[in-house]
Amino acid sequence: MFNVLQKMDEILLSILTPLIPFFLLISRLWVAWVFFRSGLTKITTWDSTLFLFQYEYQVPLLPWQLAAYMGAISEIFLPVFLALGLLTRPAAFLLFMFNIVAVISYPVLWKTGFYDHQMWGLMLIVTLIFGPGIFSLDKKITDLGKQK
Repeated sequence: MFNVLQKMDEILLSILTPLIPFFLLISRLWVAWVFFRSGLTKITTWDSTLFLFQYEYQVPLLPWQLAAYMGAISEIFLPVFLALGLLTRPAAFLLFMFNIVAVISYPVLWKTGFYDHQMWGLMLIVTLIFGPGIFSLDKKITDLGKQK
């Protein structure tokens, strides 16, 4: 029985291993799109964004004005780096921290949107651990560096 399970595991591993780069790419693009879309909403409805940061969100340690600007800038620029796979791990780390601050700052999420934030956090952790994969500018730059 053990040999059968081991053989099945080997077969599945040989089938799934080539899919890892695609999984990493999809994961990066998914999270990048979510945060980028949120950033676009922040800048297109800036008065509402300022209102929310002043009265609704409870960002620790930062004045609400600074938090609003930092939030919008983070959600516009970091996802671009993540999607391109450029400086991927730093971008994933910063978005992971941003995600944590978002959950802490907005207690309503604890009841309604917490599972989404958990999923995005998990995808960002996977990116931190495994890197961006072969479909990234980081990989292209690394390969160019090895050729010299």
